[in-house]
Amino acid sequence: MAVPKRRSSKSKIRSRKASAAHKRPLVASKPCPKCGGAQLPHRICPSCGYYKGRQVITAKAD
Repeated sequence: MAVPKRRSSKSKIRSRKASAAHKRPLVASKPCPKCGGAQLPHRICPSCGYYKGRQVITAKAD
C-alpha cells in the first residue's frame, strides 16, 4: 500500500479541497405551477404549500 513520504501541509490540503472539483453544484429552482414562486425540484412549494397539484401544507400568510 502506498504511504506518503512527507506530511501534506495545511495549505496543500486546503487548496486541494477548495478546487472546483469539490464544489457542490447549484440546485436549479423552477417556478411553481400553482403560484409561480421559486420551488426546488421534488419539494413542497414554500410559498403556497402545493406539491404535484395538491395542497400538502397550509402556507403561512405574511
